[in-house]
Amino acid sequence: MPTKIGIRREDLYQWERRAPVIPEDARELRLKHGIEVVVQSSAKRVFTEGDYREAGIDVAESLADCPIILGIKEVPIPALEKGKTYVFFSHTIKGQAHNMPMLARVLELGCTLIDYEKVTDERGRRLIFFGNYAGLVGMIDTLWALGRRLRWEGIESPFEAVEHAVDYPNLARAKLALGGVGERIREEGLPREIAPFVVGFAGYGNVSRGAQEMLDLLPVEEIGPQELPTLARRRRGSNRVVYKVVFKEEHLVEPREPGRPFELEEYYRHPERYRGVFERHLPHLDVLVNGVYWEAIYPRLVTKDWLKETVRQGRLRLRVIGDISCDVEGAIQCTVKATEPDNPVYVYDPIEGRAVDGVAGNGPVVLAVDILPTELPRDASTYFSGVVKPFIPPLAGADFGRTFEDCELPPPLRRAVIAYRGKLTGDYRYLDRFLSERARGRS
Repeated sequence: MPTKIGIRREDLYQWERRAPVIPEDARELRLKHGIEVVVQSSAKRVFTEGDYREAGIDVAESLADCPIILGIKEVPIPALEKGKTYVFFSHTIKGQAHNMPMLARVLELGCTLIDYEKVTDERGRRLIFFGNYAGLVGMIDTLWALGRRLRWEGIESPFEAVEHAVDYPNLARAKLALGGVGERIREEGLPREIAPFVVGFAGYGNVSRGAQEMLDLLPVEEIGPQELPTLARRRRGSNRVVYKVVFKEEHLVEPREPGRPFELEEYYRHPERYRGVFERHLPHLDVLVNGVYWEAIYPRLVTKDWLKETVRQGRLRLRVIGDISCDVEGAIQCTVKATEPDNPVYVYDPIEGRAVDGVAGNGPVVLAVDILPTELPRDASTYFSGVVKPFIPPLAGADFGRTFEDCELPPPLRRAVIAYRGKLTGDYRYLDRFLSERARGRS
């Protein structure tokens, strides 16, 4: 009998419109691999129920008869079903407190949980991700916020022509629009009040590359971090280019021991031996785009204390922070809350220590949407579905009735199994500590 794969509706976020498998790919899975795909009904999914039916895919209200269920974002606790295998971005691997109740329920129900984020090759490189689309959308929205912030300051700029990403019908139209902004900068230049204009990127992975792809549609000149002080001091830069700076780990931290050289492997193995130095670069940036992976063991990039002191002295140059990684009070400490596409930005006022929605106020504008790819849902879903599709036949062919060692999942998927039939797998037993902390907090 063909294996049934269920595609669940996204009901955690009002704005979430993506699908993990698009109609065309669902049809291919059925015809080439004999996998029956059932799509849960949804009124807001970017691919409609009619789109799936036209592709020969069943649409149903319930996925009760599907042993394997795929989604994008976390499954709400009431929607979890006993003994099912779930595949989605669980946001549990850092022990995120807000998702420990969900993980606890997964274990109680004897479910198997596979997290896209941990599907990796033998070298630990992620194979399934939306990071590039988060970067693409995040850069559009950062420039959109910049245009509105400058307008609030009374500065007219070409960035006012950038629309909110959710208002573009697709990525191609967004790129065309940014190309037009680039032409204006080449021909008319940027306002002298903001030249030379510098955009800094923290990180160089998938998120950063996506964001840079969009910025590079403008006339861009890349410089090294060591060139920033000279550019700012002499103000010799052109107003017909945007200066881009990409920061790597050696620009973010330095060894605590004087004279000791920076070593990347040591930093990741022993971050306690390093201290953050990124704030030395901040006075030279107009925009910061953050795409770094962060945990509490690593130094922050932007602290509330630095912002407070800088604003008090009237020296804040940084107008917009596009925090694409969006770790609340993480690497960017002034990311005090996550936002949604209908209200994507706020100003963090470091003197008052509070966030004020919009672009007006005393402090940097913070973009902190944690579901950025859904602002271009059709493009993002099509990309993601193409990446996920090769993993579905081996997933459907696995025998989840056997032990974890004998279930015949291929290595990339095995590495992503956080829980198997109600038990944390070996690589994720450290999550017991976070589950226990959650349980103690309830007692």
